Formats: sequence, C-alpha cells, structure tokens
Amino acid sequence: MMPAIKNNHLKLLFSLFLLPAFFSCDKKNVQGSASHQNPNEITFISLSHIGGEQGDYKIIKVTKNSIHAEQGVADLQTHKEWNSAITPQNWKNMIASIKVKDLDNIESSPSKQSIDGIDETFQIRTPKKSHIYVNSYADTIHYKQLKLFKEQLNLLLPTEYQ
Repeated sequence: MMPAIKNNHLKLLFSLFLLPAFFSCDKKNVQGSASHQNPNEITFISLSHIGGEQGDYKIIKVTKNSIHAEQGVADLQTHKEWNSAITPQNWKNMIASIKVKDLDNIESSPSKQSIDGIDETFQIRTPKKSHIYVNSYADTIHYKQLKLFKEQLNLLLPTEYQ
C-alpha cells in the first residue's frame, strides 16, 4: 500500500493549505465584540513567513494586549513558541502607521511557495473587515505602512523571531 501523501513536498503543500484555517479560527472573538467597537479600529494583526524547501514557518499574532510568536521547520519537526503581554502604548506605536482607510489599496503579489520560496502574509482585522495580503512588499507605494508596523513589532520581539 502507498501512503495517502508520499512526497514530502506534497505534505508541505497540503499543510500550507491548512494555514488559513488557523487564521479563521480567531474570527469568533472579533465578530462577537464587533457591536461594542469602532468598525475601523484595528483589533488583530498577524504576520507570517511560510515556505521554503524544508517547510519553514514563522507566525506572529498581535492583539491590543499580547503577542504570540511561533516558528519551526516542518521537515525537521522543530517548533518553538513565545508569548508576551504588551502595553497599550506598545500597541499604539505598532498600529500608528496603519491607516485603515488605505488598507483596501494594498496589493498582493503571487505566491512564491510553488518555487520553494517563502511567502510573507499579513492579516489585519477590524470589526468590519479582515484584510489579507501576500507578498505585498512588491507594492512599493502602499507597503510602507506595513513596513513601519514590522519595525515597531521587531522592537518587542526576541531576536530569533524577527
């Protein structure tokens, strides 16, 4: 008998299709409290770098009061996590560059995973909408606000998660 998924690359590709499921699991909290919030207020931001020949991944999730980071390599079966509380001022500093009214203008670029590349994916949520961008660094006009967010985020992350 042959296993259902024999090739390691196919295993990786299959597991990467599951990634959006992880992001969608957090929606209940945003939707449940939407009636109490400003519809244009940023409530959640995630940044991930996923792909490569060995299935490298780094996922960072930020809310108003916490940061959760995890990273690993699928082929090597390594995984580690880090969590930290953040202050309201840290949150304000991180989201200061992001203009909600401009989020619809940011453009994604094609995935690089099919050629063993690594995709950078942002998800930014407000009570009104969830915005997802893949490899938007190619959008040199609108990416600046995301780049500034990453710079502020890196001030709070341990070096191995930057």
